Amino acid sequence: MVAVVGLAEAIEAVEEGFRAEAAGTARNLVKTQLGWKDGSLHAVGAVFEPAGLAGTKTWLHAHGGADPLLLLFGTGDGRLRAVIEAFALGQLRTAAVSAVATHHLAEPTASVLAICGTGAQALPQVAAVAAVRPLRMVRVYGRDPQRRRALVDRIRSELDLPAEGYEDPAAAVSAADVITLATRATTPFLAADMPESGAHVNAMGAITLERAEFEPRLLDRCRVVAVDSLAQARAHSRELRERLGDEDAAWARVLPLSRLVADAARRPAGADLTLCKALGVGLADVALGAHVYREALARGIGRPLEPTRRLPPGLRVSAVDATKEGGSRS
Repeated sequence: MVAVVGLAEAIEAVEEGFRAEAAGTARNLVKTQLGWKDGSLHAVGAVFEPAGLAGTKTWLHAHGGADPLLLLFGTGDGRLRAVIEAFALGQLRTAAVSAVATHHLAEPTASVLAICGTGAQALPQVAAVAAVRPLRMVRVYGRDPQRRRALVDRIRSELDLPAEGYEDPAAAVSAADVITLATRATTPFLAADMPESGAHVNAMGAITLERAEFEPRLLDRCRVVAVDSLAQARAHSRELRERLGDEDAAWARVLPLSRLVADAARRPAGADLTLCKALGVGLADVALGAHVYREALARGIGRPLEPTRRLPPGLRVSAVDATKEGGSRS
């Protein structure tokens, strides 16, 4: 997948997806998830009419990790067009969403980024902000000193950016123009008074109700609160739900990211803070997957899918193919 798409192309593809959503030619399938003591099962999806594709991404997150897959179908005939391994794609699309939000909401001169979190998403998040703002310093906050140092080293060597590590989140975000949260925290660590006026916050990590990265009171300082999906934010964002409750009037101030993209919005003058809360939308996956599919076809990359046979109504097939040696009917 990474052979046919880079970060710049991913940002463009995801922004195209949000633009299509604003125009009414793309729609999200609201995220479905099921948790239990050993992990969680997830599914997202979207229809992306400009590409003639619809798709779903599904994965099971367990202690050993996850193996997400994106399935793309033709909207005209319902045929399966592509099966894409979506781990790297998921990192790219999440980073691209941060880049789109930062492009529209951060100060044009923003040059200091605080990245909170040292997991797999951290480096792509730094690269995403660096793609849309002239970074001169990256501040890294993480609880584990070894992981923190490793991320600092990677930012310096792979992105050629100055970076420093911090064990205290308040110190890390001090004087930061952009603050990106990409953790699995279940207790908020970004207090409402920590960011300095003029900052933009990308809140990317708390995607289920048991997680929270920032104090809900932080929203009171935000001139703009954007989300990648209003429906998902209302269902799955603990931070927003605790501050806004269930009243439609309270949620009226929350803007879809697609609207900011369609309006070519920029940061309001004199804004104290702005914030984008992202929970991961199928539209970003499908829009990026459509780009990957198109490029793979053009370059002859990947393996063709065997055409599926149309079965007469009422015909059932056994779980084991009886035509194969050793097969039996069930």
